[in-house]
Amino acid sequence: MLLCSGLHHLEGLFLRGRHVAPGRWQLCISRDCSGFGMSFIQVDKDSDFPLQNLPYGVFSTKEEPRHRLGVAIGDQILDLSIIKHLFNGPALAKHQHVFDQPTLNAFMGLGRPAWSEARAFLQKLLSAGEPTLRDSTELRRRAFVPQAAATMHLPAHIGDYTDFYSSCQHATNVGIMFRGKENALMPNWLHLPVGYHGRASSVVVSGTPIRRPVGQTKPDNDKPPVFGACKRLDIELEMAFFVGPGNKFGEPIPISRAQEHIFGMVLMNDWSARDIQKWEYVPLGPFLSKSLGTTISPWVVTMDALMPFVLPNPVQDPKPLPYLQDKEPYTFDIKLFVAIKGEGMSSPTTICRSNFKHMYWTMKQQLAHHSINGCNLRPGDLLASGTISGPEPESFGSMLELSWNGTKEIPLGSGQSRKFLQDGDEVILTGKGWITACTAARAHFQGLIPAGQARVKLGCSVHTCHASTAASILPVRRLKQVDGNFPAVNGNFPAINAF
Repeated sequence: MLLCSGLHHLEGLFLRGRHVAPGRWQLCISRDCSGFGMSFIQVDKDSDFPLQNLPYGVFSTKEEPRHRLGVAIGDQILDLSIIKHLFNGPALAKHQHVFDQPTLNAFMGLGRPAWSEARAFLQKLLSAGEPTLRDSTELRRRAFVPQAAATMHLPAHIGDYTDFYSSCQHATNVGIMFRGKENALMPNWLHLPVGYHGRASSVVVSGTPIRRPVGQTKPDNDKPPVFGACKRLDIELEMAFFVGPGNKFGEPIPISRAQEHIFGMVLMNDWSARDIQKWEYVPLGPFLSKSLGTTISPWVVTMDALMPFVLPNPVQDPKPLPYLQDKEPYTFDIKLFVAIKGEGMSSPTTICRSNFKHMYWTMKQQLAHHSINGCNLRPGDLLASGTISGPEPESFGSMLELSWNGTKEIPLGSGQSRKFLQDGDEVILTGKGWITACTAARAHFQGLIPAGQARVKLGCSVHTCHASTAASILPVRRLKQVDGNFPAVNGNFPAINAF
């Protein structure tokens, strides 16, 4: 039996991306690999938003505070509410109103034919050889907004949020820490994608202030619990996808059709208060330790934009039950990095190098399992991967693992080290990849939020994550946290997958 099976690699296919620090995540695809050529909008060769990316987001400006849909291209945002009348294809002609909404939910709910038609139309509309928008001075003036002048918002109304626990290595690491090597994985883990229902109301877009949580902790097993500020605030390197069309109550989504229900991806940081979590999570799982805030990037990279980076699925042993079996590749090669820049440091230090391909359960399996009991999913629901950890110590996607439950320091250089986050820390998540089989095409991740960086100041913190066009899937975070030495957590955790 394989506890953490390896992945088959698709030779010649690579993905590159990065997460920019102050509250933004982006994934971009370079112009060299597409047949669409150049855009009439100036796009720098290193831009995260070339014509091959075209991520969707929701933005506003000081001049027009109304929330509206946009697509990122270069350093501009194309306001879809201004050009909605141009969507005249068979799937969209009768649904132009979806581009004049304050969220992406209605567009997400139209399904894959509409998504593909919109992407193809936008790539043509923005191409250098298409005069419709290029040669209309007045329409261009109204339709384009500089990204620097825009404020990004949550891309969708998130009715429900589910966080999975789909990294075999992460689950194994946590199990070893709290149950011992012989009981690292719970008996169910290799048979189904474990998950829990999170708090949708506290999912926020990159840039939203996050306060250091307070709550009950039990630092001494022989004394009563105490109330106070969290001393073990952690990050979790995650990615998440938005559900498109939902399913009727009582009707599961078969895995053969799950792909039709997955709209696109963002970066995500599932803030975790480990000391609060340790005391509260028995017997029902995490509560206040997770609902303190979950940050996602503002730009949603569509699955059509990400498909060039697909890989064969991981080998799963034991073989899952029939409703979870899927032969179609739906694993993605996205290199992920986490860096910390503490106060007084001249540059960030990378503490984690991971990859989304290390996930054991795929997004299609997660969706099929989520609905197998008849649970109805809806457009805009958010389903997250869980912490993304690889097989090597440097690929662990949380500080809980990197510090091995606070028993060792994470070196940052310049005489600094960490076990968990401190005030003034800046955390930067990055994703990288490129397609060598396609003329040096590149894809960038700059935060699972819109392009840029994610920033969080703890105590009265701001966490910003941004996702970018075409392939934004990684969450980026910057944090400021409370100082202090955090004692190692003692005691065994009950057999609950809560991390």
